[in-house]
Amino acid sequence: MKAVVAAAGALGLLLITSLPASAAGDDVLFAFSDPTISEASALTPLGKGLYATTNDSGDSGRVFTVDSRGDTVGVTHWAADPVDVEGLAPAGRNHVWVGDIGDNNGVWDSIRIAKVRVGRGERTVSPTVYELVYPDGPHNAESLLAHPDGRVFVATKDWGGGRLYAVPERLDPDGPNRLKEVAPVIPMATDGAFFPDGKHLVVRGYYSATIYDWPSMDRVGSFRTPDQEQGEAIGVTSKGEVVVTSEGIRAEVIRVDPALISEVLGDEPSPTATPTPAAEPEPGAEDDGGDTGGSVGPVALVALAVAAYFIFRKRK
Repeated sequence: MKAVVAAAGALGLLLITSLPASAAGDDVLFAFSDPTISEASALTPLGKGLYATTNDSGDSGRVFTVDSRGDTVGVTHWAADPVDVEGLAPAGRNHVWVGDIGDNNGVWDSIRIAKVRVGRGERTVSPTVYELVYPDGPHNAESLLAHPDGRVFVATKDWGGGRLYAVPERLDPDGPNRLKEVAPVIPMATDGAFFPDGKHLVVRGYYSATIYDWPSMDRVGSFRTPDQEQGEAIGVTSKGEVVVTSEGIRAEVIRVDPALISEVLGDEPSPTATPTPAAEPEPGAEDDGGDTGGSVGPVALVALAVAAYFIFRKRK
């Protein structure tokens, strides 16, 4: 088994380092200055230059508020010992939904979400924690999304293809609350977010992201995400700008080239837009056209190795 993991890791690193450079318009906004933000698994813009993030499994239940310089200006403590916090989603003024939704081994009977207050200053809160259950058994998930109308969704991180599930509009604090399956999404989804127009959402993997129309969930297009140590988090600002970050101490928060996002959405291209290579499909993703038969090519094999590497890495 160790040999398999080592080989997967080596091939994964080979693929990652061979990817073309990020788009010319990508912009590093800041880096987290707080070394306790070491495994940022989510990123939610709060407005007024503030962002919320949280570490994944292994940390206590806390949400960090970070300013535009990368300094931690607030911490909300909401749980002493969560299972595996992986996602954040906007929940109205000065609040976010926190998703205790990770399940690497696919064994938990239920997952949990809670609405917590965030912002400047340190606070300890005791929010209502809502228990959620999938209609088809346990799944691993890292993506929590909220539509501008307030509806919350979970996107699973499944090898053969993820699924988007809707959280009930009315939540029962005594639970469990049954999720409703909506549509397929990319395999190995690590985070997602709705655009402020409510007509699109984006779901990312480790090295690319896909935009969907809402509510049809038709695929609009994909783009390559900036190269980072272990890119997992993605958010969308009130202006429709896409921002991403990564696990790792002092990870950078990067704004994806707006011209690239406009191109994927089919907006009028900017005269200064720089052509960028087509995004690699996520491991296990279906081809949009052409011959689907025949043997698996070397690029697909390496892509699968990348996914295997990160799966084993996440199983601590």
